[in-house]
Amino acid sequence: MKVSGFTFLRNAVINGYPFEESIRSILPIVDEFICVVGESQDETRARVAAIGGKKIRMVDSQWNESMQDRGFVYGQQKMIAQYNCSGDWAFYLEGDEVLHEAEVGQIRQTMQDNLSDLEVEALYFDFLHFYGTPEQVGIAGYRRAPRIIRNSIRTIAPDGLFWVVMDRNKKGRYPRAKHAGGNIYHYGHCRSVSKMSEKLNQVGKYWGSSHKEFQSYGSIDIAELRPFTGSHPELMEDWIASAAERAFIQDPNYRLSWRDRRNRLRFWLEEKLGIEISKKHYRSLD
Repeated sequence: MKVSGFTFLRNAVINGYPFEESIRSILPIVDEFICVVGESQDETRARVAAIGGKKIRMVDSQWNESMQDRGFVYGQQKMIAQYNCSGDWAFYLEGDEVLHEAEVGQIRQTMQDNLSDLEVEALYFDFLHFYGTPEQVGIAGYRRAPRIIRNSIRTIAPDGLFWVVMDRNKKGRYPRAKHAGGNIYHYGHCRSVSKMSEKLNQVGKYWGSSHKEFQSYGSIDIAELRPFTGSHPELMEDWIASAAERAFIQDPNYRLSWRDRRNRLRFWLEEKLGIEISKKHYRSLD
């Protein structure tokens, strides 16, 4: 079995991504790692090169600045990286996502166990979306998503987040998937407020929108937040100490939106019925 890891990056230093930790966390699992690096105004490329090792291969890319429709440029960059993968499985990890060292062995074993079962097209993970600080997680968004895809099937990535399997010429579907046996630790929404503001200013246009200056993580319904009681990956210790936001205070003037009220109803139903109702971009085989 051969496993390819891949990602894409641009201005990752300016935008406060823990991308070096992300890459280092996946290297023990993969046989090669493809990193597509867009033209940047910082030392992103040099820092990836400095990680070293024979597994890493960088591909330089040019972003389409006129592509500002729902994050499709992210899908383009993701697919450039995936198309350079030569493994049986292709493992996508974003620059603010990290694997826990305690889980890498099981994740690799899950790929091995399902290699010959062609019904399994992807493997999905549970997500820990740290929000505001590394001591709490948000639960309103997606909680599970595929990050490993079988590299012999026809897929596209409309916006970078998920895959669509094109087993018919004009109609796509979500991949059939099993659980990967691990979690994705997502740190993008607990970076410092200044880095988050810079990031939003740079990428908002690719989603056809503009952002007000980001000043605080506090504009959120605290019903979405839960304390994090587990352990962080060892690789993240320095980043958490030096680059993460440390305090969270809800905006005292925050008022619940229609979305907040809908989510509160969903959380209540989940608790009462013992089910999980978040958005899924896969069809579970578990």
